Parts: sequence; C-alpha cells; structure tokens
Amino acid sequence: MHNLIMVGPPGTGKSMLAKRIATIMPDMSEDEAIETTKIHSISGLLDLKRTFLTTRPFRSPHHTISDAGLLGGGTNPGPGEVSLAHHGVLFLDELPEFRRQTLEVLRQPLEDGSVSISRAAGSFHFPAKFLLVAALNPCPCGYYGDAKRECRCSNRQIESYRQRISGPLLDRIDLHVEVPLVDFRELSAQTLTGETSATIRERVIAARNIQSERFRQTSHFTNSTMGPRQVRQHCQLDKESAGFLEHAMEEMNFSARAHDRILKVARTLADLGGSPSIRADDILEAIQYRSLDRKLFS
Repeated sequence: MHNLIMVGPPGTGKSMLAKRIATIMPDMSEDEAIETTKIHSISGLLDLKRTFLTTRPFRSPHHTISDAGLLGGGTNPGPGEVSLAHHGVLFLDELPEFRRQTLEVLRQPLEDGSVSISRAAGSFHFPAKFLLVAALNPCPCGYYGDAKRECRCSNRQIESYRQRISGPLLDRIDLHVEVPLVDFRELSAQTLTGETSATIRERVIAARNIQSERFRQTSHFTNSTMGPRQVRQHCQLDKESAGFLEHAMEEMNFSARAHDRILKVARTLADLGGSPSIRADDILEAIQYRSLDRKLFS
C-alpha cells in the first residue's frame, strides 16, 4: 500500500476519490479481519448487529483531533485512529488544518506499522498498518494556480499554510497527485469513459497476487513494506532507467528515503502492467509522483 496525498482546489472530488480507494483494495484475509475486529472490539465500536469486520475500515478524523485521539492513549490507553484504520484507509482531509504536532505523531506508524504508548499503567503496543490518504488545497483560499479563479492569498499566507506539513512527513508519502477541476463537458457527458472500481480492483488484486508470490518466503506482503535488501533484489534497473533516476535525484534533491520509495512505486507500477521487470516508463511515472512536493513546497 503506497500512501497518497492529493492537492487541488475545492470541489475537485478529492474526498470522493479517497472514499473510493477502499473499494478497489483486495478483501481482507481471515487473519487481517480477526486482527481488525479485535482492535474495534476493545474500542467499543462493535455491537450485536456488527460483531465481525469483513470490509476494510475507512477512518476520517476531524482536523481538531488530539495527539492521543490520533495515535492512541488516554487514562486507560486504547487504540487511536491510526490503529482503528489498521488494514484499511486513514483519510486526513484538509491536511494543513491539523496541528503540526499532531501530524508529526504519524511518522512512527508510517515507518513501523505499529505504535508504542507509555503511561504510568505500563507500555502498550497497537498495530497500525494503514493506507494514508491525505487531501489539501494549494493555498488557504484554495485557488492558487487556478486558471479561472483568482487567488486571494498573500505569499506569506501561502508559505505559512504549506509549512504546516513538515518535510519528513511529506517524504514518507509515496504518491503526490494533483487533482484539477473537471471540465463541465466531462461532468455533463452522458457516456462515462473512465474505468469502474470493479475493473480497477481486478487489476489491483492481480498485482497483489504477484507480490504475494514474490514474498512468499519472507515476512513482507507488499512492495511498500520491502526493506533495503529486498529493494536491491527486486527493483533492479536497466541502464536507461537508472539514468533517469540518477538525474532526478540530482536535479530534485530527493532524499535516500525518497529514492527507495520511487523504486517501490515503480515496482508496483510494473506489477500493475504485468511486467516482470521495471521499465523506463515505470521509473518516470514514479518520479512524477514525487515531484509535486518540490513544486508546491520548495
């Protein structure tokens, strides 16, 4: 699962897209369903009508949430939103509206897939392997760079707005996608030209099956969880692809973490295309998904 951030003006469908992501994900395995059900059970979210979770959770906390509400804790420490989204989607709408300190607590679960909470009553560990999906406007008013509407924000306001998201957190998000306004003619068209969720889901399941076979003898389950050794083994590049990546690293000043994440995304793109090896197009597309933060936050 590759974490995603969407940037675009209000009304472009960022929230709708986030809600649809869970519908294209593979069904939970029995072990995943049991683990997720346990977390929701100890949080008191199950009842007699809903005793076992079979669908992936979708959590969308409000931007006023506290650190403890997001990460977990309290007098009697319990799971937070990151754990309630375990094996599912954690959607953070209007990302810069969250307190920066609250967002920073996401760094541990994004790296480790779990959270550790220490209180006087003891230390508690909760699983937190979730797909982070975030959405934000390009500026406080939402219309910076819009061809049809004028932005009312000053440069200082825009800079302050974007600085609420730290570089280390942004570096842990694999896909940076710009969501533009949809043309009226496309909205009013009688015939839809896009793919259905069911069609996309079939392709996602096929790619996940490839990954399951690839990691059948390891503790990894998806490309996104590969360590450095697995990245070197499964993400080998030809001369042309390596040249593209080297150029991007130098020109865009990507970090070592971003380098590995580009390779992981490229490996997933190759799997989605049914290719046994990473192609130049896969590397170029993966680089493009990392370039948005440099354009907006530099």
